Amino acid sequence: MLGDLATWVQDIIEKFGYLGVALLVIIENVFPPIPSEIVLPFAGFVAQQSSSTVNTSVVGMIIAATIGSVVGALILYAISAAIGPDRLRAFISRFGRWFGVKPADLVRAEDWFDRRTVVAVLFGRCVPLVRSIVSIPAGFRRMKILPFTIYTFVGSLIWNILLIGAGAVLGDQWDRVGKYVGVFQWVVVIAIIVLIARFALTRLRSRRTNASD
Repeated sequence: MLGDLATWVQDIIEKFGYLGVALLVIIENVFPPIPSEIVLPFAGFVAQQSSSTVNTSVVGMIIAATIGSVVGALILYAISAAIGPDRLRAFISRFGRWFGVKPADLVRAEDWFDRRTVVAVLFGRCVPLVRSIVSIPAGFRRMKILPFTIYTFVGSLIWNILLIGAGAVLGDQWDRVGKYVGVFQWVVVIAIIVLIARFALTRLRSRRTNASD
């Protein structure tokens, strides 16, 4: 299935150039299973090919991808903001125990995000898995739209320069970028698992302490 997806992505970029890249990145932000490690390096590769059916440049691809990133992030932000913090709290109050999450945990998470919005949004855009979903807490917290847009633009620009630039430099071997991103992604996955395990252990110890009291 991944092979078919990669072929479809390549066809879109080769036929529509900048517009294709922008649309794919918008979709990738809203629907993460479309991997940026395929879209962006191949965009860089296409920009370097004189035989391409569309006339593109690396800089143009970076700009198109960054515009797509901002638009996609704003869509996800708007959806989360429309749901709003009140509905989220009501959901956690009703179903949170199924996931081991209490309203107090949500409050702590919200406080953490409010204190570290720059780190969460700006640097989160450069982290696989996190880069797309960071728009969700920003929307729930109704983060001010101008800072959100600026941080999203800068973080996405860095990510796009790295991956599109790598695809342009590697040429026919652009798909090697995905292997390096995959290693980084596994590091992120392991870090998330460790954080979840730490959270679960802390909750378990807290329950045992309360029970003994």
